[in-house]
Amino acid sequence: MNLHPDAIRKVVIVGGGTSGWMTATALIEMLAGRVEVTLIESDEIGIVGVGEATIPPIRRFNAGMGIDEDEFLRATQGTFKLGIEFKDWTRIGHAYHHAFGSVGGRDLGMVQFYNYWLKLRTLGEVGPLDDYTFNAIAARQNKFMRSAKIENSPLANITHAFHFDASLYSQFLRKRAEAKGVRRIEGKIVDVQLRAEDGFIESVQLQNGPRIEGELFVDCSGFRGLLIERALHTGYVDWSHWLPANRALAVPCESVAPLTPYTRSTAHHVGWQWRIPLQHRIGNGLVYCSDYISDDEASALLLSKLDGKALADPRPIRFVTGMRRKFWQRNCVAIGLASGFLEPLESTSIHFIQTSISKLLAYFPDRRFNPVDIDAYNRQTQFEFERSRDFIILHYLATERTEPFWQDRRRIDVPDTLQQKIDLFRSAGRIIREQEELFTESSWLQVFAGQNVLPEQYHPIVDVMPLDDIRKMARSVAGVLDRSAQAMPAHASYIEKHCKAI
Repeated sequence: MNLHPDAIRKVVIVGGGTSGWMTATALIEMLAGRVEVTLIESDEIGIVGVGEATIPPIRRFNAGMGIDEDEFLRATQGTFKLGIEFKDWTRIGHAYHHAFGSVGGRDLGMVQFYNYWLKLRTLGEVGPLDDYTFNAIAARQNKFMRSAKIENSPLANITHAFHFDASLYSQFLRKRAEAKGVRRIEGKIVDVQLRAEDGFIESVQLQNGPRIEGELFVDCSGFRGLLIERALHTGYVDWSHWLPANRALAVPCESVAPLTPYTRSTAHHVGWQWRIPLQHRIGNGLVYCSDYISDDEASALLLSKLDGKALADPRPIRFVTGMRRKFWQRNCVAIGLASGFLEPLESTSIHFIQTSISKLLAYFPDRRFNPVDIDAYNRQTQFEFERSRDFIILHYLATERTEPFWQDRRRIDVPDTLQQKIDLFRSAGRIIREQEELFTESSWLQVFAGQNVLPEQYHPIVDVMPLDDIRKMARSVAGVLDRSAQAMPAHASYIEKHCKAI
C-alpha cells in the first residue's frame, strides 16, 4: 500500500477493557493494512466495567464492525433493552419510563403528538405519557421483538439497545481484534517518554519489559489518565458542584423472573441504584455521595435492595464527575474513563467510547497533527459531554423528594444551557435539539413529563383541531400501541429462541 510520507503507521493503545478493545477493533477494521495497532494492558490493573447497559447507537458500532447481533448477545450473556424505568425519582411510589423511540402516533403538521397530550392532560382526560409511548408499553408487559416488516405498525420500527456483561464484551472484541492483527502486550507501564522538542509522547516503558514506541497514542487507562493526565498534565474540569455523587458500589446477584427488557434506576435517600438484567445474573449498583452516607451504610443499603442472592461482595468505585480540559492533547487521545466521567444514569459510558472512536476516525491525523483537526475534535467532544451533563442534572433537579441529599440538589445554580431548555419547555412545551447533542426531543420530553416539569400552556396550534377529534386520536393511538405490544413475544422467550447463551 502506498502511504503518504507523513501517514501514521504505529498506534499504541494503553489499557484494555471496553474502551481499549472497542478502539482496537475499530482501528484495525477501518484502517486495516494502513496502521500497526498495539494494545498494552496489565492483568494486575482492574477494570471498572460498570457499563453493562447501552443506548441504541451501539447497534451501529457492532454493525460497522461486522458483528452478528445474536452471536454478540450469546457471547456476552446479553439481553435487550427498550429504555430505562425511573422509580421513586419524582416522589416515592412514582415511576416512569425514559423509553427509546418516538412518543405517540404520527405528528400532525408542525405540531408533535405530545402537544395534544398536554392539552388533554390539562383537562384531566389522559393518563401518563408512558401510555402513549410504545417502548414503555412493551417494557411494562416484559415483551420484546426486533422490528418486523409490517406496514403502518409500531412493530415496524422498534428501537432497542442491549444489556451485556462488559468484561465478556471486551473478551469478545479482543478475540476478533487479535485475529485481524492487533498485537496485545501484557505489561505494566512504569514510565512515559516525551520528545524534548515538542512534548509529544515518544514511547512508554514497561516494567521489566521493552520500550514501546508509537506515533499516535490512545489513553484507555481509566480514571488514572496515565498518558493524558499523568504524563501530559492536561487538567480536569470538576462538575462535583452540580453532580456530587463520588462513589459507587457494584454487585451481581442471582436472576429472578421475569426477565425485564429495560434498565431500572431506583432513587434512594442518598443517591440511586441501577438494576441491569442479563441472561445469567442481574447487575446492580449504588451511586451515592459520601457526604451523606458512609461506605459501610451504603453497602448495607445496596445489599438489602437486591432482587436475588448476592453473588459477590460489593466492589467499590471512586470517581469525580467531570471531563478533561482537552480530550486530544498533542499526539494523545483519551477515550473512555480517561476522558471524563458522568454517572451511568442514562447509560452513556459506552456511548461516549463509541462517539470518541467515530470522531477519532473522522479526524484521523498524520504525523503533523494539524491543530485545526484537534481543536474540532475537542470542541465536539466537549459539547457532547456538557449537554449530556445537563440531561443528567435535570433528573436531580426535577424531584419532589424531601431528604437532605435531594433538597441540596434543588438548590444548585443550574448551567445556563440547561436553564434555557427548562424555560423553553415551561413556556409552551417547546424542545429544541441543538446541533448533534445526544439526547433527542423525545428523551427530554419523557424526563420533563415523568418528573412533573410541565409547561404553562400547550402549543396554540393544537386548538385548531376540534377537541373531540383530539380525544379520538389519543384513544386510537393508545389502543394501537397496546394491541401491538400484546402481539409481541415475551422477552425471555425471544432470547430463548434467537440468542440464548450456551
